Amino acid sequence: MPVIDMHAHIYPDKIAQRATESVGLFYDIPMSAHEGSVACLMDLCADSDISHSVVCSVAVKPQTVAPINDFIAQSCSALPRLRGLAAMHQDFEDPQTELNRASGLGLLGVKLHPDTQRVDMDDPRLMHVYEICERMGLALLVHCGDYRYDYSHPSRMKRILHEFPQLKVCAAHFGGWSVQDLALEYLEDEHCFLDMSSSMKFLGLRRTRELCELYGSDRILFGSDFPMWNPVSELERFRSIGFSESDMERMCWRNAERWLGIDIG
Repeated sequence: MPVIDMHAHIYPDKIAQRATESVGLFYDIPMSAHEGSVACLMDLCADSDISHSVVCSVAVKPQTVAPINDFIAQSCSALPRLRGLAAMHQDFEDPQTELNRASGLGLLGVKLHPDTQRVDMDDPRLMHVYEICERMGLALLVHCGDYRYDYSHPSRMKRILHEFPQLKVCAAHFGGWSVQDLALEYLEDEHCFLDMSSSMKFLGLRRTRELCELYGSDRILFGSDFPMWNPVSELERFRSIGFSESDMERMCWRNAERWLGIDIG
């Protein structure tokens, strides 16, 4: 059975260590185990059951959008195990043209991180991006939830889902990093996927299983949030919960195919 890690960050070699350390500082989590380079990700997954990784990076400035998209596309072109998401920024001048270009390069969706990009998830500038994604059939991965900020509050995600009912959204971290129970109040009955990246360490296996069951195995996507966590260790931890084979097939493979709109297996 293919296993798709649908949430992994990669950076060019020359900035990989610095970018990884910056992420660690943002979350106050030591990040010395591995850097966020393509080579590091490939080495970790080489002899594992993880057959594909969906890779992305976040644009904290509008001028970095196009270079990031070129880097992600080039990495995916060089390595068949990778599938890529485009970066976008709320102040990018012409998102339609850039997303047309990114799609032409083979990128399958868009990744946003409202907290590090310091923008409300439902800001009108991003609502325009969502309209484009919905029209183009692009997948959307959005970091959701942080007890320190309001930018990515789950209530904002709920508004987006109602405004764009055909948008293929994955709300990261069970829809609310560090506020997963709050996210459940807003998103339990909504039409979206949710990944479980950067969650098991904090929730524990029992609560992780409960959230998967409450949302339903047809909505959950396996993801590691590399380089925050080792993808192989995260998969082993996820498997140890004891889901049925059919549930694991959905959460580790089939749901990601549905979200991305492609066949991988």
